[in-house]
Amino acid sequence: MSHDSEASLPAATQSQPPQQASLAKRSIRGTMVAASLTVMVAQIANALPGALNGEFQSTFNTVGSQLTWITASFMVLVVVFELTFGLLGDKFGHRKLVIGGAAFVAVGSVVCAMAPTVQMMWVGSAINGLGAGAIFPASLALVAAVSRNMGERIRGIAIWAGFLSAGSALSPLLGGVMAGLGSWRNAYAVVAVVSVVALVLTALLAREAFSAHPRSVDIWGQLTFAAGLILVLFGLVQGPEAGWGTGYVLGSLIVGAVLLAVFVAIELKVQDPLLDLRLFRIRQFTVSSLVAVVGMFAFLGACFTTSMWLGPVQHQNPLFLGLLFLLLQGPAFVLIPIISRLQARFGSRWLMTLGFTAMGAGALIASGFDVLDRNVTAFILPCLLVGLGFAFTLSPMTAIAVNSVPRQLTGMASATTNLLRDLGFALGPVLVGAVALSAAGSRLAVSLQTSNLTPDQLGPAMGIAEAGGPIALNSLPEGVPGAAGSEFALAALGAGFTQAYLVVAIAALAAAALSYFGLRGAEEPDMDAALPERA
Repeated sequence: MSHDSEASLPAATQSQPPQQASLAKRSIRGTMVAASLTVMVAQIANALPGALNGEFQSTFNTVGSQLTWITASFMVLVVVFELTFGLLGDKFGHRKLVIGGAAFVAVGSVVCAMAPTVQMMWVGSAINGLGAGAIFPASLALVAAVSRNMGERIRGIAIWAGFLSAGSALSPLLGGVMAGLGSWRNAYAVVAVVSVVALVLTALLAREAFSAHPRSVDIWGQLTFAAGLILVLFGLVQGPEAGWGTGYVLGSLIVGAVLLAVFVAIELKVQDPLLDLRLFRIRQFTVSSLVAVVGMFAFLGACFTTSMWLGPVQHQNPLFLGLLFLLLQGPAFVLIPIISRLQARFGSRWLMTLGFTAMGAGALIASGFDVLDRNVTAFILPCLLVGLGFAFTLSPMTAIAVNSVPRQLTGMASATTNLLRDLGFALGPVLVGAVALSAAGSRLAVSLQTSNLTPDQLGPAMGIAEAGGPIALNSLPEGVPGAAGSEFALAALGAGFTQAYLVVAIAALAAAALSYFGLRGAEEPDMDAALPERA
């Protein structure tokens, strides 16, 4: 755990004979090592596209929403199956689920490393997402299972959240270094190797955790939830490219919304629901859930917007982006020893309010940047503010959700809070991409129509813009037909992603207000209170 004193061990461990206590202590440490490493490698796979969007665009000549789908295919699979994986972990064991998830991440990373087309990248990312969807809730449930008092659990969650952030910080740096050395594909090869190492360590070191009363599989709930969410996210991704009034886009959004409504109706009636809606009767859980969606949308929206601004828009060196992502993701790992102490002293509400306010301030600063200014150092302050904001919010937000429910519902609560956090993550690139590309596409069409380009340049430029959008036109090499329109595409993309930063800032400040007012009067957990045994 975070330190070696006997006080940090569960009470039952302290009362055991020295030899048994030593074995139990090693078991706790082994579980924490396994949970931390697996969640880190899953998050590395998740965050890699953030630093490599520019490389993907050059390698696969992507158009329209194809880049968005590399990120979205990962997050959609995570969100769709996370609740089911929480249930399966309760039934068959969370350790087994972590091992299986690490195997999927290894396979998915190999597919990405060898992908000949962008469509195969979607497949590899989806396999990675399936593995991460198992790892995220199961690894958190393992951490909760080896904790026997509130302080122990909060420290464990802080370590888990820190390694989650470490994965996000290391991933863009890994991608940038490998791209600089000659091939971004080697970054995925590294992820595959580390996934195998994590799998072996989990099998050898982690303590298994079950629920004393496992639930049955809610098949109809899973089907309606999966189909509804996939259709809604599909419509949101394709809307900017195909048009919001297009039949299949509008149909996807409507049918998806209906299926999600049916899912809620099913969950209210079924004996063993996939999502126990009674959890939302607990005010702290409900507020932390809303904050998770809105706040994590803001965070990943800021990360995605920054990666697009410096990657496919400005075509900066991917290593620069990797270094900036250290500021976005690194503080949550570096501040592991501090966050739990601050939480104990000041409370979750104040940390979350401060964190989301800092995140909003960083996005507001970035919204004032000029896309023609290629000075990367201007991003240092906003990225640091967003990164500090994330560090101050992730662990307290997760701890509130898990600690506010009865112990027998810990598995479901951990799966639900991961689901809602990852739903926010999924919505980040989807919605900010929709905002930015819609605005950029509209502005580019007007700019080209009113430009003074010669016919031999205007015709190809308009054709490329219509077929592939502003990013395709912005990426044309000099001298080819239509390349003279790239300056208009650059300006349009700058305006579009400026709007995206403003949306991110509004969401972050809304999360700050939800934290401050929604958690007012809520009792903080007693750090020394013993957790009840599983029912």
